[in-house]
Amino acid sequence: MFDTVPAYPYSDQPREAHPLLAPVLGLLGTWRGRGRGGYPTLDGDFTYAQEVTFSHDGRPFLHYEARAWLIDADDAPLRPAARESGWWRLQPDGRVEALITQPTGIAEIAVGAADGTTVALATGDVALTPTAKRVEASSRRYTLGEPDTRILDFTHELAAVGQPLQHHLTARLHRTTA
Repeated sequence: MFDTVPAYPYSDQPREAHPLLAPVLGLLGTWRGRGRGGYPTLDGDFTYAQEVTFSHDGRPFLHYEARAWLIDADDAPLRPAARESGWWRLQPDGRVEALITQPTGIAEIAVGAADGTTVALATGDVALTPTAKRVEASSRRYTLGEPDTRILDFTHELAAVGQPLQHHLTARLHRTTA
């Protein structure tokens, strides 16, 4: 009965986006750039490169994938730094419900809003595997550059391992594909 599997008949990114995606259509595609980060529990600040991809399959949510790696002063990669994937569910009133998971054992449920140029998310709940580092909360902001929507600014605040919510990451990303 399951010996053969038919080909998947749908593209990952059809031409028509669901109408509820209107406030986030400017994010669609792949973005790459670099940023700076730091946190009190880390040894100093660091520079990193990041790639973020937003896609859809015609339903009212975005697939989100991000990866980052530490870089040296010459922009040469040093090692992987972070990776996460998830889904952003868009609601009729512009609210965003996001599910974001990380291979380090952290799953965040974030809520926020999208207005066409900015998406602001803050955690509602965090689930941790037994060996994951303790994360209490985070907030993320994605802002399209005006008037140049080929630029995406990203900021991330974090409350983890006993530290209060504070700055963790800032990056400027450039659109590589639409």
